Amino acid sequence: MYEVNPDVALGSSKWLTLTKYNDGENNTLETINKLKSKGYSIVATTPHKNGTNLDQLDLSKKTALLFGTELKGLSNVALESADAFVKIPMVGFTESFNISVSAAIILHRLTEKLRGSNYNWQLTDDEKLDIRLDWARNVIKNPDLVEAAFLDKKTK
Repeated sequence: MYEVNPDVALGSSKWLTLTKYNDGENNTLETINKLKSKGYSIVATTPHKNGTNLDQLDLSKKTALLFGTELKGLSNVALESADAFVKIPMVGFTESFNISVSAAIILHRLTEKLRGSNYNWQLTDDEKLDIRLDWARNVIKNPDLVEAAFLDKKTK
């Protein structure tokens, strides 16, 4: 089960929205199926498949990126269940970057691509408000009491 390492996150984890799919021992397929049922295209990041380059990746639909471990890469289940593959262009003898570098490169490039596109990728005002409220609940002590007091004052 994934747990945020406080020595690595240094408090930044409160700004992340994590959805954990850890009901079963081998949860990869369950997770992929849940994402597909929500309309996500599953894109596996791997240097070993005939993947598309980052610039050619279709971002017109919701996309979930799969990153493998540094030692073993993605599992066969993940690779077999992916809708597409993407790779980072490499030069030289190194076969891959470490996972944090790979994620940073891919997310940076795809974010640039989205910002320069005509895709409707931004959150709605209601979605933004929901996320801000969730974040506030993560940093305020006893958020349920604060919300109850606020709502009680608002009805008076």
